[in-house]
Amino acid sequence: MLFNSIGFLIFLPVVFILYWFVFNKKYQNQNRLLLIASFYFYACWDWRFLCLLIFSISLDYFSAIQIDKSTTKKKAKFWLILS
Repeated sequence: MLFNSIGFLIFLPVVFILYWFVFNKKYQNQNRLLLIASFYFYACWDWRFLCLLIFSISLDYFSAIQIDKSTTKKKAKFWLILS
């Protein structure tokens, strides 16, 4: 799906309406919706980009957890460089 396609012109308002009116004030659900919509958007273009995106998100998430658990700056720096 490209930004200048008909599919995107339908996709964007649907996500916008769901975000603001269906999940109003439910921030966790809004975040989940944006995550799922982003995955769908990338998958429509090429499924390999979706795999790359999921890998990158997972690596950064687990690196952030390790940075938070780090007791020394050296360990934190290692996880930061890894991410």
